[in-house]
Amino acid sequence: MPEDKRSISTNRSPGSLAKRKTGKKSPVEKLLARLEAAAQADDEGNEYWFARDLQTILDYSKWRNFLEVIEKAKIACNQAGYRAEHHFGDVNKMVSIGSGADRAVEDIALSRYACYLIAQNGDSRKQSIAFAQTYFAVQARRQELRDKEEADLPLSEDEKRVLLRGEIKEHNKKLAGAAKSAGVQQGMEFAIFQTHGYKGLYGGLDVPGIHKKKGLKSKQQILDHMGSTELAANLFRATQTEEKLRRENIQGKDKANKAHFEVGRKVRHTIRELGGDMPETLPIPEDVKKIARRLDKALPQIKPQSAAKSKEI
Repeated sequence: MPEDKRSISTNRSPGSLAKRKTGKKSPVEKLLARLEAAAQADDEGNEYWFARDLQTILDYSKWRNFLEVIEKAKIACNQAGYRAEHHFGDVNKMVSIGSGADRAVEDIALSRYACYLIAQNGDSRKQSIAFAQTYFAVQARRQELRDKEEADLPLSEDEKRVLLRGEIKEHNKKLAGAAKSAGVQQGMEFAIFQTHGYKGLYGGLDVPGIHKKKGLKSKQQILDHMGSTELAANLFRATQTEEKLRRENIQGKDKANKAHFEVGRKVRHTIRELGGDMPETLPIPEDVKKIARRLDKALPQIKPQSAAKSKEI
């Protein structure tokens, strides 16, 4: 996160976002895509957002009104015992104004925590604000779990499950990209591709077979009802399949399906060699989404400042 004022060059106009195809998504899904598309990363891989981008996403038409919310968030940051300058970095962003000319625009680089505080102090009547409050709370929880893991601090089983489930979700996106490059194009083709991975790891069981074996209802997501050990096995399957597809430049959906099956089968073989239980025999824990909600409630809640309701004109 930038702490001092500096210049940043960008070809985007103030408040514009990287375009991402959303298809027929709900308003919440579209908002999620915009938040993720707007995320930047510094040289150390830390995420941050530009305030002018966030202003647009959170439906603030006037920059001065959004600055009022930012100031309240800074106060909340200091009151929580953190230095605001570590989370709100003033920057000069160079933007194109056409005909090859650029001009400097004042902006603020916001950490994930800063975005969380802004959402907490924003106008809760806005649907975008209400969603952003949840989004950045979840992001903060995930980062907390990653920090604990990197520091070799013990994670509870619930924390491990939430962390691994989030990582699988992210890696499945990368796996889908690798599969598409290999020739898996249609939605049904990708479902078949995923089934081959499950069959390899679960001894020939497809998705309905796993549901039946574990006693899950058809609408229940398999990944949401896995313990940390089973999630870790599936994460390894996903990451290794993606790497294999890219490394060997596999082409053709049949070859991609075969590769996914082989990786799943080898993961299963390794579990057997180590004396572990087969994934289809592992117990069914509580839905990880419910656990994530409980953990999120444990995050410190910052009370919005009393003057937070500024009406836009």
